[in-house]
Amino acid sequence: MKGVVKLAVVLAVAASCFGCKAFRTLGEQRINAQGAPYELIVVCDQPEWQGALGDTLRSILTEPVAGLNQREPLFDVLRVLPSGFENLVTRHRNVLQVLVDAEVEEPAAAVQYDLYAQPQIVVTLQGPTQQSLVDYLGAHRGELLYVLEKAERDRTIDFGRKFPDKFLTGLVKEQFGVDFSVPQGYKLRAKDDDFLWISYEFPQASQGFFIYSYPYTGKQALTVEALTEARNRFAARIPGPSEGSYMITADVYEPDLRTFRLEGRLWVELRGFWDVKNDFMGGPFVSYTTVDTTTQRVFTIDCYVYSPKNHKRNYMRELEHLLYLISVPDKTPADE
Repeated sequence: MKGVVKLAVVLAVAASCFGCKAFRTLGEQRINAQGAPYELIVVCDQPEWQGALGDTLRSILTEPVAGLNQREPLFDVLRVLPSGFENLVTRHRNVLQVLVDAEVEEPAAAVQYDLYAQPQIVVTLQGPTQQSLVDYLGAHRGELLYVLEKAERDRTIDFGRKFPDKFLTGLVKEQFGVDFSVPQGYKLRAKDDDFLWISYEFPQASQGFFIYSYPYTGKQALTVEALTEARNRFAARIPGPSEGSYMITADVYEPDLRTFRLEGRLWVELRGFWDVKNDFMGGPFVSYTTVDTTTQRVFTIDCYVYSPKNHKRNYMRELEHLLYLISVPDKTPADE
């Protein structure tokens, strides 16, 4: 999204302090990055890791993910000593290198991509003292998380653009006039004139979304109450495991609403939890809604996760990234 301040990029810092090979020849083979999504290797000496700097890094990187019905960290952190940062470890998809050196004049950060493997992000933090880096992280916490999250998001976007499901992509375009590169692996579950239900089924989890559209009646259509009512109306078309059961929005907590702009378009995010009427299932959901001013219709992609035995973070994050694969052809006018 626009308006996000980026980390200061000091490439010479990373190259000089860690012996990075910053340039590759055209003939070199690119090595595939290792590791799971949202897994992060932190390269850090023992005194720093056991001190205030390590405490600060853990508080930032393992903060609980908002909007899930169980505690999960932003990143799964794996710490290694600088002496252990070699061979396969250097090929991890997400790397954070930390160096405290009294000869460094001031704390700084560097971001490099595809340094040892592809796709990969390597963030380097260095400063003269632990406290200087603690202070630096306090001032740049959001930017650090942004570049790490964006690296994961870009991987989802890249896969969706390179390997779209042509049938589903064409179906969304035909029904809603919206360009959406639906990644391969998803399957159509139900279809109606104003509704598509698509999901990716795993042995013990379901990662899905449904797209729906209805006439726009004014700003009141974008309130929490109106969006929740619309969601329940369309979610009822998703059947539960037993006869007469169907998806609904959980009423224990009111969903959270926020608005934001993505590439100039106004979107409304609704985030909460879903249940199944007449049965026992549930999980987190997030929906993204905008107004197609060409057709004067509300357009929503509503994403949900069901994973009772496993973590939900990675499933949910991947669904959130789908928004960046969507392009509605018209432009949203100024707010009424």
